[in-house]
Amino acid sequence: MKISIGSDHAGVSYKSQLTEKLRTAGHTVIDLGTEGTDSVDYPDFAHAVATSVATKETERGILICGSAVGVSITANKVPGVRAGVCHDTYSAAQGVDHDDMNVLCLGERVIGIALAHTIVDAFLEANFSGAPRHQRRLDKVLAIEGKYLAT
Repeated sequence: MKISIGSDHAGVSYKSQLTEKLRTAGHTVIDLGTEGTDSVDYPDFAHAVATSVATKETERGILICGSAVGVSITANKVPGVRAGVCHDTYSAAQGVDHDDMNVLCLGERVIGIALAHTIVDAFLEANFSGAPRHQRRLDKVLAIEGKYLAT
């Protein structure tokens, strides 16, 4: 799978470790920064990852910051992106299965790296079910998004 990954300074350690794990597992990973621990602005990196997913340059995205909240808010501003904060495997898998989530947001200051690895696995192994009730709900989300794009 082709995956984009990005973080701010508070998520750079996990980004590095997760990138290595994903590449070792055979995924193509596009690292969209940041590279250091100097303070940077999370919206820059969240926007880059979200855009790569929205334009289909990558199939899925992973964002890491201190809490995961800021990157999630930013990513969800990009049409076509459905980003979710997931700090457990159930939410990561169900977010894809039921809601067609395409960007996973993790908080480096919230969970340990071992759990982050497991959550990423759950996210990447899941597929949108396409079940009628899930598709109906996704269509409603997309209609809401379209309503605001039209104005």
